Amino acid sequence: MSTGNAPQWQQPSAPPPKQRSWFVRHKVMTVLLALLAFIVVIGIASSIGGGGDRDVGKTTPSSDVPGNQSKKPEKKDIPGLGDAVRDGKFEFTVTRIQDGVRKIGSSDFGEVAQGQFILVHLKVENVGAESQTFDGSDQKLIGPGGKEYSADTSAGIYLNDSNSYLERINPGNSVAGVIIYDVPKSVIPQSIELHDSFLSGGVVVDLQ
Repeated sequence: MSTGNAPQWQQPSAPPPKQRSWFVRHKVMTVLLALLAFIVVIGIASSIGGGGDRDVGKTTPSSDVPGNQSKKPEKKDIPGLGDAVRDGKFEFTVTRIQDGVRKIGSSDFGEVAQGQFILVHLKVENVGAESQTFDGSDQKLIGPGGKEYSADTSAGIYLNDSNSYLERINPGNSVAGVIIYDVPKSVIPQSIELHDSFLSGGVVVDLQ
């Protein structure tokens, strides 16, 4: 048996623990960073590809958002029946419209329409400082497509109190007149252009 100083057997030391990566040790932080990167990529893609043909600076209002509804264009205000309008020395008020009238006058004396008679009832007041003559022939009836129709002054002779042919009106006075137009049966009057004389600019009254 050897008694020498034999080296004693030593148990080999365990290898050092393997170092885990930073991402493994910080799982929550890794998930948050990945989510943030995804959001940034989506935002960049949207800014590049969005927009379509929309003009810069223009937005399309949503009808579902209160206070953001687009307003419909308002119809331009045009005087109508019962509205007082002025041209020169006259103030006009159209009070009534009759259409489809076939004959003016009595059974013995009168005039038959070529198409139909349109009767425009109106009040004419002199708001000037001098007398002025009101003449129905200065007033233009406007039909579809802007067609203009002249008054039938001869038919007015057979209508009692038409007061629309060379009617002289002093300042402050007014007359109730009727202007007669002979137009095709299919015509629906759209408006009337009223003048205090044939040289005046005129004013339009809507008849619809």
